[in-house]
Amino acid sequence: MEHHFYNIVGAERRDGQNCTRVTCPRTGEALWEAPLASKEDLEDAVSSGRASARSWGNASLHIRQNLLRDFALELTAWAKSLSPILARETGKSVSQTKRLCHVGSQRCECSDHLESSQSLDDEVVYEDATVKVVATHMPLGLVAAICPWNFPLVLAMGKIAAALLTGNCVIVKPSPFTPYTTMKVVELALDVFPPGVLQVLHGEADLGRELTIHRSIDKITFTGSTATGKKIMESAAYTLKNMTLELGGNDASIVCDDVNVSAVAHEVAQGCLFHSGQMCVATKRVYVHKSIYEASLRCLVKEFELFITGTPRDTPSIFGPLQNSAQFTIVKELIDDCKARAYRFATGGKVEEGPGLWIQPTIVDRPPDESSIVSEEQFGPITPVLEWETEEEVISRANNTRSGLGACVWSADITRAERISRKLQAGTVWVNSFEKPLPMAYFSGHKDSGVGGEWGRQGLLSYCYTQSLHVYKDNVLTAAEALVLP
Repeated sequence: MEHHFYNIVGAERRDGQNCTRVTCPRTGEALWEAPLASKEDLEDAVSSGRASARSWGNASLHIRQNLLRDFALELTAWAKSLSPILARETGKSVSQTKRLCHVGSQRCECSDHLESSQSLDDEVVYEDATVKVVATHMPLGLVAAICPWNFPLVLAMGKIAAALLTGNCVIVKPSPFTPYTTMKVVELALDVFPPGVLQVLHGEADLGRELTIHRSIDKITFTGSTATGKKIMESAAYTLKNMTLELGGNDASIVCDDVNVSAVAHEVAQGCLFHSGQMCVATKRVYVHKSIYEASLRCLVKEFELFITGTPRDTPSIFGPLQNSAQFTIVKELIDDCKARAYRFATGGKVEEGPGLWIQPTIVDRPPDESSIVSEEQFGPITPVLEWETEEEVISRANNTRSGLGACVWSADITRAERISRKLQAGTVWVNSFEKPLPMAYFSGHKDSGVGGEWGRQGLLSYCYTQSLHVYKDNVLTAAEALVLP
């Protein structure tokens, strides 16, 4: 696969007058040129998408499913070529990106949205002797999918598959930090879908704003930071767009006193450090019961110290560098703040000297609840571990945040774990597991963690208008009766 990248507009591969280069976060090397979409590219993409929206929306579900299956097979066939590109732009290891590129086996990619259980059939919501009320679902039209840099392919495919399945056309805007794999994937779609059904435009924040205010785009689906999500919501208000915003999280992991300490420590560490904590639902705060705190901390330290920085990209690992210098600076400042306030580091606290954006896996032992390391989302390999004593207390502390994306509860007593889970203000709670979103389950955030949600049947509804048909059975006027009405 050649390392030449294009904006895809209609049926065209388009270069650009201006290009950007991304730096590999693992090695610091400059990667390939990616053309920036022009204003003309944007307008042409919108026109092409709208021209295709009616025919694509009117196509049968069977046709759309089959073409999505063809797309999934096409991407899987190219997985070996896509994997090194994804590894170099994200900093993930090649072993990890091989799984992320293999569409047939990955969560929230095309194949997960193709079964009949993931479709939106008409639903009779009420019926009696007089009337039948039927809920039908029609596509919104043209969707702009603005995607993040941490999982650029998986999260883009979740948006693409759901939107196309429900009859919408899609313009994808990848993160400017990770444009390459998404541009290649949409280029491969040229051989599968009709022109205009799936397009891609690469650009910076100004392109994102143009998408959110464009009058001919019907929905914005965005995954990213809460701050950016608020700006998108403000911009989209001018045209009353539909929107789905999946935003930041500050997920709490609550460890009860009846667990196998060593086994749970291993699992919690995975939740903290998968992709170096650069995951919206990564564990950001760990609350351990007082009676097992010291033993748990020792086990967590041992687990954190198994993750090695500076490894080659072909070394199997779920741990890697920070993806970009902006996020690297944020995490470094959090470490510096903890040092300045004399918080205790149980392990780590070291920023590696290049090449690459590496930070040692770090545990901060019992910092104050009001500290930045506890109250703010780190999005990096630094985790505060805290002590709790009563259920009421730990639930209150876990909920004391404007975020509400996910949480975990660990207990040998499932009834107890579920009781705690139901009191947590989070869109998803995992019991006895670190955060593993599944495509059949609705994924949404509470409070500042989002508006609406994606995945599952409820997520598909966000890509549709719901129309209610009120069909009256016995009150049909004949033509003669109609003539005598006033």
